[in-house]
Amino acid sequence: MSAAIKFSGPLKELRLHLCQTGAGSKGVREFIEKHYVELKQNNPKFPILIRECSGIEPKLWARFEKGQEKAISLKDLSSSDVLAQIKTVSK
Repeated sequence: MSAAIKFSGPLKELRLHLCQTGAGSKGVREFIEKHYVELKQNNPKFPILIRECSGIEPKLWARFEKGQEKAISLKDLSSSDVLAQIKTVSK
């Protein structure tokens, strides 16, 4: 699965929260290794933030227009599932 996503519309920011060592964050770490560079190259000015903290549940936070936010759990997902969740919020 390719990370060829162009962000536009009401989506204003993405944040990935993950644990550096936790098993539940393994797919998010793999996503960052495999897809982050391409995703950022396709969206050079779009804020994609990566926040690491020991012992937390991995989540995708999407911020939209007017300050609305949506959180999606990424616990135990594969890297392709993480990409699919990002594609879902970018629509």
